[in-house]
Amino acid sequence: MDRSTPMIELKGIGEKTQKLFAKLDIYTVGDLLSFYPKDYETFHSPVSIRQAASGEVCAVRGAVTGIPNEKRVRNLYILNVNVSDGTGNLQLTFFNMPFLKKALKQGGYYIFRGSVQTRGNFKIMEQPKIYSIEEYEKQTDKLIPKYSLTKGLTNQALQKAVKQALSLCPAEEEYYGEEFLRSHDLARAEDALHGIHFPTDMEMLMKARRRLVFDEFFSFLFLMRQNKEFSDRMENSYTMFETADTIRFVEQLSFPLTKAQKRVWGEIRDDLGSPYCMNRLIQGDVGSGKTVLALLALLMTAANGYQGAMMAPTEVLATQHFETVCEYTEKMHLAFKPVLLVGSMTAKEKREAYGKIASGEANLIIGTHALIQGKVEYKSLALVVTDEQHRFGVRQREQLAEKGEKPHILVMSATPIPRTLAIILYGDLHISVVDELPANRLPIKNCVVNTAYRAKAYEFIEKEVKAGRQAYVICPQVEEGELDDLENVVDYTKKLQSRLSADIHVAYLHGKMRPADKNRIMEDFAARAIDVLVSTTVIEVGINVPNATVMMVENAERFGLAQLHQLRGRVGRGAHQSYCIFVSTKENKETMERLQILNRSNDGFFIASEDLKLRGPGDLFGIRQSGEFSFRIGDIYNDAAVLQKAAAAVDKLLLDDPSLERPEHGALRKHLENVAVDSVDFRTI
Repeated sequence: MDRSTPMIELKGIGEKTQKLFAKLDIYTVGDLLSFYPKDYETFHSPVSIRQAASGEVCAVRGAVTGIPNEKRVRNLYILNVNVSDGTGNLQLTFFNMPFLKKALKQGGYYIFRGSVQTRGNFKIMEQPKIYSIEEYEKQTDKLIPKYSLTKGLTNQALQKAVKQALSLCPAEEEYYGEEFLRSHDLARAEDALHGIHFPTDMEMLMKARRRLVFDEFFSFLFLMRQNKEFSDRMENSYTMFETADTIRFVEQLSFPLTKAQKRVWGEIRDDLGSPYCMNRLIQGDVGSGKTVLALLALLMTAANGYQGAMMAPTEVLATQHFETVCEYTEKMHLAFKPVLLVGSMTAKEKREAYGKIASGEANLIIGTHALIQGKVEYKSLALVVTDEQHRFGVRQREQLAEKGEKPHILVMSATPIPRTLAIILYGDLHISVVDELPANRLPIKNCVVNTAYRAKAYEFIEKEVKAGRQAYVICPQVEEGELDDLENVVDYTKKLQSRLSADIHVAYLHGKMRPADKNRIMEDFAARAIDVLVSTTVIEVGINVPNATVMMVENAERFGLAQLHQLRGRVGRGAHQSYCIFVSTKENKETMERLQILNRSNDGFFIASEDLKLRGPGDLFGIRQSGEFSFRIGDIYNDAAVLQKAAAAVDKLLLDDPSLERPEHGALRKHLENVAVDSVDFRTI
């Protein structure tokens, strides 16, 4: 057995289970071993009800007192159970679990584990896990890995499969030399793999994680640095000159360009007129006007007789961009001849689009990743504008080169990365920063609250919806069981629907849904057919709904500040006042002070810098930062120090042995050849 062995060859994995693993993109033993835990549970000894602190996850041992009370609120079954241990009383609330009414015997002793909340004089646990005393004692004080799951696949099944794979797979060859491991304080590869899945203690986990994070950053940066020199020197086939078209476009806009926009437009214009290919990143906060700059670059391209392409992360956003361009073109008589190309189009519609692209009839092609698929042939593709979720990797540039093109590349990013990290991560791109917001934008009003505020928040959402507005609610996980103490999209939607008026349409959205279903939901929300959208962070990019005025984030303490700011950017896009409510289940001073930074500032770059200061390498279990860098385990904020060390190691190695030709670097060269470091995994789109 090796890493390429199909999952079905593992003992206990049949066709049905194999399909469940496939839903998690686990097809081989190698995929399984690199499917790292999302979190770890430590089952501490039970505390008394009196000691149970509000906002903390803990276990209490108590007896069921009285008869469980049940009620129905529309489609939601609610069961309330009272528990006592002599030091106090605790109310347990279960949703859609009617069988517990008979299972929990009056006078029976159990251990209940969950997040404790205080409402008035009552302590409450919602949806706690129930254990027998013997069952709980077996797990006490152990680090138990928790994996992302899909319906039908349990955490225990995943643990069992990983244990089997670790025992049967031969040890991976160590590709760093002993001196390198010592000087960078790294665990061996095989030790790291065992340590990340089944750590015996926190020290072992930290060492394992550090090695795996270092590996990810090192591989990414090494291959990027190797290609930087090549991309910097790539001669441009499409030299351009500024025409009157872009000047007229700016004059006819209903708003003036900011000083920052004018500065960055000058940098882009110079690139397009130079003899070398542009590789430029526009970094700018949400709402800073990056799209206008992209349209200016595309207009200059069209006016020079060439084609431009604009890639968006979702079909909905691609369609919105297309409609905006068509409106501008008609109103201002621009040189654009736009065409839309997305996956959901019919075969006939795609054939028509391909024909217009190949003949040059279309000079602006807007779409998703469909733009670079094999069937698309361009006549004169001179510029490709990509969103941060579609950052072109080396392979995508090669695909375009194979079509006979060497286009300019312009990348737009709303992820506010501090400059120190941006220089490392975007080593192959020149960076422009749009560090100014238009003067006419209403600042978003923010508040950081605990869970006791939920009822008021729901009332506020209802008030905004009745006034014709819409709202987002963000939950950190898709369904129950991924992480026990966090809100999940599926259950939360049912709960929220039961609390709001029956005429308010609540729907949910998450990344595990089929692309067609995701598009339908986002289109319905954009068309106001949905009032409240409960979602994971999948909405962070890919949808523009100016009518949405409320953003409520559950378990806000589990997200990085920069990501919370990104989520906040989904509102405040229209003429109405917008609001953001950050709900924290932890009420300790440190957590609340950290979240208060979002109250004090709407500046993404300031927030990103504060995030970098506040989140240390010990903060392992936050919700993953999203954005353009799809690292499996590394996080540029939590692991900034490791990122900087990996960058220094890469620079030294490239000076000493840039082609890794020396015998001692043979294993490393082989490892890097097998690493998939492209920034885009198109299976996830």
